Amino acid sequence: MIQLSNIQKSFGKTEVLKGIDLQVNKGDIVSILGPSGSGKTTLLRCINFLEKANEGTIKVDNIALDVKTASKKEITELRKKTAMVFQNYNLFQHKTVLQNITEGLMIVQKKSEKEAIEIAKTMLTKVSLEHKANNYPSALSGGQQQRVGIARALALNPEVILFDEPTSALDPELVGEVLDVIQKIAKEGITMIIVTHEMNFARDISNRVVFMDGGVVVEEGTPSEIFNNPKSDRTKQFLRRLVPEFTYEI
Repeated sequence: MIQLSNIQKSFGKTEVLKGIDLQVNKGDIVSILGPSGSGKTTLLRCINFLEKANEGTIKVDNIALDVKTASKKEITELRKKTAMVFQNYNLFQHKTVLQNITEGLMIVQKKSEKEAIEIAKTMLTKVSLEHKANNYPSALSGGQQQRVGIARALALNPEVILFDEPTSALDPELVGEVLDVIQKIAKEGITMIIVTHEMNFARDISNRVVFMDGGVVVEEGTPSEIFNNPKSDRTKQFLRRLVPEFTYEI
């Protein structure tokens, strides 16, 4: 489904990703955990070439690209298989909720306006925002804006949805509504890679958890393996700091 091999990325002289290998199977829900600056967001952005890695190969479905030699056309084809939900929503403020979703369908997927509107309305219903279709983003709460972002991603019918800390910009009381929507769509078997600081959410929703630190994958496993019996001292330190009820011996 998704195969990352030796993904390396530097910004100037700073190495951010140091040879990441990761495999994600169809239907997997993979949560990526780690401290700020560990390379989590950069890794997501490299998967769909929002950032271009310096080394490595990226395979999504049946498209495998060497990051050094990939053409613009090849990158465009790979991007069509992914959709991303951003920390800060990335909605067009001058377009309605409905238009924010139909835009990509008409421009990227060449759907007719009628078909795009039908798809958009279906996705808004899925995130319980059908009554906000004609509103502008400024009239929505942060949680509602993020749900529009999720509906926009779903509308593209991607092979994988990449979530970059989808609740980090939200007030605490709005986090639950977004996590509820993600849990709902997870039951549909959609492949998802989620960068998150929500530990309980990661434990409950994922079938695999990856812990990153310093630009490398320190440890990966099932939620039970990572949360109940982590092997790396660094993983233990991280979890113990964020989840007080977890007590690990180091």
